[in-house]
Amino acid sequence: MAAPRGWAPLQYGRKAAPAPTGHGPLCSFTPIAASRSGRAAGFRNMSQSVGAGSRKYSETVNAVSLCRTPSINSKPTVCIENMPSEMLIKVFSYLDVVSLLHVACVNKRFYQLASDNGIWLKIYSSCFPAKRRIWKNEFLQTESVPLSCTVVEDRKPGYWKEKYILKQIATVKTRVMQLVKPVDPCTDLPCKNQKAIKASGLSWIIVLKDKNEKEHVMEMAHLSFKDMSVSIYWYGTSWPCLDVLSTLKLFGVLPLLPDRSTAPSKNGPRRRSLIAEYYLSHLTESSVAVGSDKLVQLFSLNPGLLVGLWKGSNEIAFVTVSLHYHQLLERSALGSATVQYVLPTNKPVLDDVDPEYGLHDYDLHLDMHSGKHTYMCGTFKNLFCRKGDIENGYLKLTVVNLKDNAKHIPLVGTVGLSWETTAFKGIVKDCYMMDVTVLDETHKPFWCFSAPVCMKLSSQVSNLYDYMGHIYTTDYADSEGKVCAELVWLEETKEYFIVSLVLYISTEKVNNWYGTNY
Repeated sequence: MAAPRGWAPLQYGRKAAPAPTGHGPLCSFTPIAASRSGRAAGFRNMSQSVGAGSRKYSETVNAVSLCRTPSINSKPTVCIENMPSEMLIKVFSYLDVVSLLHVACVNKRFYQLASDNGIWLKIYSSCFPAKRRIWKNEFLQTESVPLSCTVVEDRKPGYWKEKYILKQIATVKTRVMQLVKPVDPCTDLPCKNQKAIKASGLSWIIVLKDKNEKEHVMEMAHLSFKDMSVSIYWYGTSWPCLDVLSTLKLFGVLPLLPDRSTAPSKNGPRRRSLIAEYYLSHLTESSVAVGSDKLVQLFSLNPGLLVGLWKGSNEIAFVTVSLHYHQLLERSALGSATVQYVLPTNKPVLDDVDPEYGLHDYDLHLDMHSGKHTYMCGTFKNLFCRKGDIENGYLKLTVVNLKDNAKHIPLVGTVGLSWETTAFKGIVKDCYMMDVTVLDETHKPFWCFSAPVCMKLSSQVSNLYDYMGHIYTTDYADSEGKVCAELVWLEETKEYFIVSLVLYISTEKVNNWYGTNY
């Protein structure tokens, strides 16, 4: 017969039976040859406890039941955080770089372990093997050399992780600079921007900060490429209210670990480059009202920002940014999360022979467009300004003369600025994107911008014999110059004609560029 659970089997022979397993003295046995007096005392105590009532009976401990019930030991909680550091480092050594960076965000301990120099030295060596030059058969050759273990012990914690990340950033920067080398001979702008943006994995985000310092990150919806600029669109249903917003920051975003075989992931490690910061506290009062339709109102801020608000409220419908190609990839990739990329300053070449140095041989490339539609695209060469035409700190470059009918330019199609949200689409009439590229006499980009503009109905009426109709004006201004255009609407042909176009360039800009003193 099997022994009851909790009892040790009796051993027969000269040896005494072993004590059963249990909890201390309560589980000890009374010897078989116990005295009658002891046995009687035991029964007497038991009968007293039974007769003491239900309350005392519940407090009585049954020694036999305790001996028969096995001890219940709680199972230890298995958790990765309780594992020894050596074992965790061994586990982390099997992770890839992206997973290691994600694990480091769990807690402080994981951050320290995931920054182990041994792990990151192995990763660094596999991606950037050390090389040395040796002489073989009278030829100088290069071969990879494994790094020794001593470099792990001699470095501070996280040294090889930081070195790996900085090396990757430098690699991305070098790659970006290679992509922007081919330029268009007409505009001197990078001619393979679309391919370069796709190959580098470049994208753009906007970060909206409210008055409580809370940030709202918005990923771009889609892009639209033109000859001299790219337009970036954001729309959705999770916009914060404009009343609580203080700033909008535009960032270029590049994957930290470029992988040409796969598309860049939004959840992977990325590096930000600050392009511009806009203040939204008084958007409707301080910005330029571009136009409106039945659903939205458009407001613009330099450089190139267009904010669409739902009519009758301060709720954002969409945001559009138009970026000129001039040093676009550098501005989007070579800055930091807090500091913008600084454009290299032009070194002026002094000319003591030319009395009007810096006043002539300008070229203008002008593009008026919206979405897929291009209303006008033209090039104007050999623009100049006489010294006597310098007024109020600006050089006056006449592009289209009001009196020269042969150079008046028609716009193709119905002019309007297209917009889009998740649920609605529309076109705001008499608005468009203007791209301007001004080249100096050495054919270098001198003044470049891309911005939304509008056509305003003038109170004047055209007195030109060939153009009898309403006059519209378009004006743009920033710290470097102004653009002023006059257009006439011909009701018979249903089209606009540019009858006057003048560039005003700041003398401060000219003096800094050429080293002159106008």
